[in-house]
This record gives sequence, structure tokens and C-alpha cells, in this order.
Amino acid sequence: MAERMKWIEVIMPQLAESLVSATIGKWLKKPGDRVEQYEPICEVITDKVNAEIPSTVDGIMGDLLVEEGTTIAVGEAICRMQVAAADDEQVAEQVTQVSHQNNAQQGSVTPVGHDPNQPMRNRYSPAVQSLAAEHGLNLQAIQGTGAGGRITRKDVLAVIAQGGQTGIPAQPSSAVSPSASPFSGLNKSGAETGISAREAVSAPDAGVPVRHSGIHLTESPKIPQIEVEGGGQGRSEYFIDVTPVRNAIARNMRQSVSEIPHAWTMIEVDVTNLVMLRNKLKDEFKRKEGINLTYLSFMMKGVVNAIKDYPIMNSVWAVDKIIVKRDINLSMAVGTEDSVLTPVIKHADQRNIAGLAREIDDLARKTREGTLKLDHMQGGTFTVNNTGSFGSILSQPIINYPQAAILTFESIVKKPVVINDMIAVRSMANLCLSLDHRILDGVICGRFLQRVKENLEGYNMETKVY
Repeated sequence: MAERMKWIEVIMPQLAESLVSATIGKWLKKPGDRVEQYEPICEVITDKVNAEIPSTVDGIMGDLLVEEGTTIAVGEAICRMQVAAADDEQVAEQVTQVSHQNNAQQGSVTPVGHDPNQPMRNRYSPAVQSLAAEHGLNLQAIQGTGAGGRITRKDVLAVIAQGGQTGIPAQPSSAVSPSASPFSGLNKSGAETGISAREAVSAPDAGVPVRHSGIHLTESPKIPQIEVEGGGQGRSEYFIDVTPVRNAIARNMRQSVSEIPHAWTMIEVDVTNLVMLRNKLKDEFKRKEGINLTYLSFMMKGVVNAIKDYPIMNSVWAVDKIIVKRDINLSMAVGTEDSVLTPVIKHADQRNIAGLAREIDDLARKTREGTLKLDHMQGGTFTVNNTGSFGSILSQPIINYPQAAILTFESIVKKPVVINDMIAVRSMANLCLSLDHRILDGVICGRFLQRVKENLEGYNMETKVY
């Protein structure tokens, strides 16, 4: 007896709360391809990072409803898939995370546990799915407090804090082979080979590592392709295609410059003692940690301590109010071949210099390898940029919208300076601050920069990094 099949539509999931759309970068599956659960079906490009959309069901890829390079809103259908329909309720429970029924052709199917008073009960965000998979939690057993009964990240964290006890027993499932799927009992023609669909959709063996349904990232961004206009030796120009990432950067920069009234100021800092301290510690730190002890980690510590004294620097504009953020999450500008991304060091005020150095190395490496997750890009409250790493001595940065300010640490240069009416050669560096003049004024920013200066010049040979 042939397996009954049904069609579903896969929709664009909301990858993060602040994202309302994404661009289809590349389809990884074509019509007719067999798709396993958790297997990526397409690459998408967002304002934050490049990501892969994983399938939440086993099936066969149908029509691709969106062409590559097309931007689509969250909740819109991107493709159709054919899935086993021998047990409509179990199939519907699996696909409800990223798909809805094609009511026009097949009619609606009510998922297991559906409550008309909680229409979002079985809609899970990628962050919730990833967190639950990491801790082995059954989402069906967690009570949602979000809109329409939806389970939020806070709900999952609360269960984790209680030791994973939900108070509701998890649904028992049959033990089957890890490779079991709704199609594992079918041959290419769709005939049965001895495994029923009900058995196949059971949970896999917990002892076997399985990719969870979180966002899986793509390879490192490629250098833009150059399209030469015309031919021959006499051409006077050539074209570079604008990639979706570059287009997102252009849009964000335009929004920042057009909406935020920028002002900027600069201060010169004597970092001679910092240079001597780093030279003293860097070799031992490299042997112990396996990473470089960079100037940026010292600079970030000085910035964090200054923000504690002037918390208004850690704020955003909200039209009728100014929102001051309690957490100090430092965004760090990292350049690749064709883009600049700003991964975030969460709770930077709770880290020592060594901890900041580890975070800087980890995020910079993941950015250049293209392995950043969306969570790495969320929640930044103040941005620091190390333009001195490529020799810049003076720059006017554009604010990382919607933050209130961005600070650049310029190149360290030896200069003759006057100290107590005597000339000495010192290691000097410029700090350049761009500010949102709706929130900040020259006085508060001047005092903030002075405090950063004091913190950096206050390093000495006895300063501890741990």
C-alpha cells in the first residue's frame, strides 16, 4: 500500500525579534530532492548575518515560490514540500514550527494539543528550538507566557533554572533507528518497505547526536564578482554586483546618517604605560591562553568603566524618551573582504581584561569564518572600532543605529610631547567619538572621553589582566 502524501507550505521564520524580512541568497534544494529533518533547504541573507533555513520535517521538495535574490517578509511562503500524511496529527505537530497548511488545496488540519485560546502555542522561534534542543527539553510540556500562548525564550530559561522540570510529563515516544523519518520506509517510487509512518516520526535515539533546528550558518562571505562591461582593451569601466550584504550595509548606513544628527569629537591619549604593560604580558598570555593579548581588550575595559560613570552613553533615542540600557553590551566592528559586521560582547562590564581578549578573539574568528550566530549580533548598546589596526590615525565613524555613540581607537604612534616643560618621546593614540546629538551633548561626551583617557593612562606595570 502506497504511503499517503500531502502538501505543505514552508514559510519564512522570524529569525530574530528585530528582523521582519530576509533575502533568499541561494536554494540548496531543488524540486524533487529528498529533504531530511534539520537539513538546510536554503541560504538567507539578513541585516545581521547569513544563515541557513533548516527543514523541520522529512519530505520531498516541491515548487520554489521565491527566486534567489528576492526579499520576502516573515510569515510568507517560500516553497512547498510533500510530506507523509498517514498520521496527519503527528505530521502537523512537526511542521507547525515553520509551515502552515495549504488550505486552498488540502483544507486545514488541527494540530495535536491545539487550543483555540492559544493559537501560537505550537509556534516556536529558532532561539527557543535551539535552547530546548541543547538542554533536552520537550517544548510540548512547557507552558507559554507569550502572545497567544507562544513559548518564549524566558519560559525555556525558567524551566532550565528549575533543573529542567516542567511539571508536565513528556510525551513518551517509541525507540527507533536514528535515521528513521516519515520517508525511511519508502523507496524512490514511494512503496512501503516495512516501516510505517507512525513509527518513523518517533523521536530519534537520544544517544545519537542530531542537528537541532537552530539556524545553521553559511561559509565565509565571498568577494563580490566583477562583471566587465563590454569587451576588448578599450573598456573604461567595469561593474561590481551589489551583494545583498552590501545592500543591507548601505541601507543601514543611510538610515543612521539620515535619522541621527551626527557630531564628533576627538581626544589624544598617552598610552606609553599601556604599551609597556602589554609587552610585558603578551608572551606569557599567548602561552597560557593560546591567543593574542591585544590593545583592544585594554581599551574596551577602559570604555566599560567610563560607561559605568556616564550611563547616558549606553542609551537609545525613543522619540518621547531616552532609554538607558542597564547591560553594557559592546558591539565590535569586524571587517571581512566585502563587509563589516558588529558582533556583540554581552555583559562586557562583568569581564576582566583577559575575558575581553578571549571574546574579541572568538568573535573576530567567527566573523571571518562566517560562523556567527544571530545571537552574536543582537543586543549591542555601544560600539567600539579598532581602526588603528590598519594604520588609521583619525576617522569619523558612523553610529551603529540605533545606539547613541561609537568610539574608534586609532593607531598608536610615537610622538615628541611636552611633559613638565620637557620634550619626551611617548606612544600616543587618538580616540574619536561620534555621538547622537539628540541624546548627547559636548559636555557629557567630553567628560566621558576624559574618563576613558584617565582609565587608559592609568594602566601601569602592576595592572592585572585576570
